[in-house]
Amino acid sequence: PEEKMPRDALNRDMEEGVERMEFLRAEQQQAAEQFSDKKQVWINDKDHGFAKASIIKDDGENVLVQNTVTMQEITVKKEDIQQINPPKFEKLEDMANLTYLNEASVLHNLRQRYFSSMIYTYSGIFCVAVNPYARLPIYTKEVINSYRGKRRTEMPPHIYTVADESYQTMIQQRENQSILITGESGAGKTENTKKGIIQYFLFDTKYS
Repeated sequence: PEEKMPRDALNRDMEEGVERMEFLRAEQQQAAEQFSDKKQVWINDKDHGFAKASIIKDDGENVLVQNTVTMQEITVKKEDIQQINPPKFEKLEDMANLTYLNEASVLHNLRQRYFSSMIYTYSGIFCVAVNPYARLPIYTKEVINSYRGKRRTEMPPHIYTVADESYQTMIQQRENQSILITGESGAGKTENTKKGIIQYFLFDTKYS
C-alpha cells in the first residue's frame, strides 16, 4: 500500500527545513568571521579520525599546532596535515566543489550533513548515502513528485535525482541505462534500491 504523509506533517517538515537552512547560514557566517585559511588545518586524531587545529609555528618539515577542541599543542609532520575548507563550504551538497578535496574534508562534510539528517551528498556524478538507521519521511509520493523533471541543482541531493536523470536520459537518447548501487554490508543498498529507485518509478504509472 502507498504510504501517504499527512499534509500537516509535510508542512511541518518543510518549515523545519527552512529553519535548518537559516540556522546553517548563521552558523556559516559566524565561522567565517573566525576562519583563517592559512592557519586552519586537519590533523590525525585517534578517536575521531581527524581533528581541527590551528598552526602556531611552521618549521619547514614540522609544524606546531593546537587542537581547537582540546587546546593541546603538538608537533606534527607537515605532510600529515590537510587544509580545511572555508566555512562557505560547510555541509556542501556536491563535494566535487570543495576547494580542498582531501580525506578529512570529505569525511567532515558527510558527518556534518548526517548530523543534520541530510543523508545524501553528491560527489560529482556519484550520490553518496549514509545509512541513518532510522525511518525518515523522505520517500513519500509528495517527495517523489517534487523531484520529477528537476535538474540536480534545483533540489537537495537525493537518490530520486539519480533515478530521474537515468529515466530522462533513457527517453532522450533512446539508450538503456544502468544504476550501480554499491557499498559494504549494512550501508543501505537494499533500501535505496527498493525505496529510492524501484518505488520512484512505480509511484507514477507513466514511469512504469
